[in-house]
Amino acid sequence: MKTICTSVDFHTAGEPFRIVAEPPVEIPGESVAQRRELAVPGSALDDLRRLLCFEPRGHADMYGGFITPPDDDGADFGVLFWHKDGFSTACGHGTMALGAWAVSSGMVAVDPSGTTEVTIDVPSGRVRAQVHTDAEGRAASVDFVNVPSRLVASGITVETSRGPVSVDLAWGGAIYALVDAADLGEPSLEVVPENLTALIALGREIKAGLADHPDTVHPEDDRLSGVYGTIFADRFGTLPSGELHQRNVTIFADGQVDRSPCGSGTAARVAALHAAGELRSGQSLVHESIVGTRFRAKVLEETAEGVIPVVTGSAHRVATSTFELDPLDDLVPGFVLR
Repeated sequence: MKTICTSVDFHTAGEPFRIVAEPPVEIPGESVAQRRELAVPGSALDDLRRLLCFEPRGHADMYGGFITPPDDDGADFGVLFWHKDGFSTACGHGTMALGAWAVSSGMVAVDPSGTTEVTIDVPSGRVRAQVHTDAEGRAASVDFVNVPSRLVASGITVETSRGPVSVDLAWGGAIYALVDAADLGEPSLEVVPENLTALIALGREIKAGLADHPDTVHPEDDRLSGVYGTIFADRFGTLPSGELHQRNVTIFADGQVDRSPCGSGTAARVAALHAAGELRSGQSLVHESIVGTRFRAKVLEETAEGVIPVVTGSAHRVATSTFELDPLDDLVPGFVLR
């Protein structure tokens, strides 16, 4: 039996995140963005991703990250985010999990003030996890402070099997297609678990329909181009507290489903709602997932590049796993059923 690596697994609002602190393979590149660019199919790093993500060791909706050196001394570490289809540019729920992990593991010392800042280099830029600890030093909640986020385009029509669908595009470390579920016609397609199969299919259609759209090209770095996911949202109006309340599901990569309200997707949603005048400065968005978990988000700052969103949630450790390979096992790296 050959030991491959050890992981620490978290979930953030129901969405998994598998952390490999010491990847057992070389990770070439001078920056996190370049390391992602070089993590091509056939590389040792991509083989490791598939092994940890594919069944029977993972599943089609698994998510995780490989810890790397930071780009410079301004960050605590870097990370390459991965899923069943490759390596992503951003991951808000993963950033929250990494913040909780960094504090609980002792990688970053707990600040006596009760808020410990963990700075992380990711392919889309430098992000922060502000970890709020209780009296015993445990991570009670985490703020994900994202890269500048913005509305890219609005009112784009995409032809689908349900007819034309109106889509907004927003950037939150990745480009998301934003769709109001109420605009999808009949039969209705609310964001509820019973409709998940149909939402996955439509999310993939919309992403495919935007594949060559000029607004999906990142203006500064083509490595960040392309629609990463489709976000379907139900709007519930304003809560008595004054917070905006919406429910969403994000269908990302190739049909992968985010169980959480999606961290970088929530950041993109905040940018779009703020640009449209629907989310005031200082007002919070209560963003609910398809399984009922919640993030709270708002605009922290307005800059020339876009708004800086802060998304608050919690992340919890669920397992420590040592992965092994049996030389007689034929299921290496494994398989996915979607």
